[in-house]
Amino acid sequence: MKFLESFFENTLWSGRLFVILAVIFGMLGAIALFIIASFDLWDMAKMVFNVYVNHAHPDKFHEEVVGLIIGAVDLYLIAVVMLIFSFGLYELFISELDPAKTSASSKILQIHSLDELKDKLAKVIVMVLIVSFFKRVLHTEYNGALEMLYFAVSIFALSFALYFLHKGHGNGHDNIDKEGH
Repeated sequence: MKFLESFFENTLWSGRLFVILAVIFGMLGAIALFIIASFDLWDMAKMVFNVYVNHAHPDKFHEEVVGLIIGAVDLYLIAVVMLIFSFGLYELFISELDPAKTSASSKILQIHSLDELKDKLAKVIVMVLIVSFFKRVLHTEYNGALEMLYFAVSIFALSFALYFLHKGHGNGHDNIDKEGH
């Protein structure tokens, strides 16, 4: 009976290694999003260069450029979510990342609990939602005072949410422990 229990527990413990699939494909998704956003910004830079070289400013050119930049930032933030997700799952289920322990700049990627992973992901996801909101607002036309009021209330609600998101972390240095590391 002890052998069967030991075999089952070892098999169950080894089953955690299937998380590596989420880690690998999460990293591939992040890389793909970084590449897509970079090419979008490259295309936008070429467009801006051509507009200024040809001295032709199409209608709503600035809004289009800002929209492209906000879209790229949105993709970069989603890529960061995927990176944090991948690193967090790896550290929680597979092994600690040895290079991360020696690097002073990667403290944000060190995850020690599922709650810590969830909190870090939530912060970045909120930022993605805010950027997506502003991207949509950029292309919205307002046809009355009530719509402008809704717009103002939505900005206030976002500000309120950001305030409470950061209020719980004191001075914003949530990656520094009591000894200053």
